[in-house]
Amino acid sequence: MANILGPKHVAQLGAYIREQRENAQYSLRQLAQAAGVSNPYLSQIERGLRKPSAEILQQLAKALKISAETLYVQAGLLDGTPEPAAAQAGDETGNGEASAASRVLAAIAADPTLTRRQKQILREIYETFRAESRAESVVAPAGASRPYATAGTNDAAGTNETGLAPHETRGE
Repeated sequence: MANILGPKHVAQLGAYIREQRENAQYSLRQLAQAAGVSNPYLSQIERGLRKPSAEILQQLAKALKISAETLYVQAGLLDGTPEPAAAQAGDETGNGEASAASRVLAAIAADPTLTRRQKQILREIYETFRAESRAESVVAPAGASRPYATAGTNDAAGTNETGLAPHETRGE
């Protein structure tokens, strides 16, 4: 995900990071140290020679005291356009679905506590759920809701409509 930046985005991102660094009155070395990256690597990012990962963008944002989302937008990882109100409310008529998906994927990529393998698995699971949801919205009747949790059946969490797992009973 972090390596999808084209040359234009890399150069623009580098210039933007340099501008933010100068506004914060950091030297290149000070920002590199605050962000936990090497001085030469940060220099290469600023000159548009290197494509920083989402994790590095998050570290730079923290050191610069700006939102990571701002850097993701500059990097082209997020589209940066506000979502229509209908899409924010969950209506799939706007472009909010794609924007929300890119935010989720960016958050997964930026999480420093996850391993590369865990991130890959989360992305695959998320994309699978999205594909299943799109398929269900085509097949499901107009008024249908909670397709996996109908009365007397177990939902995805393994509980029935009472909130209990099949082997649990109330008051025992």
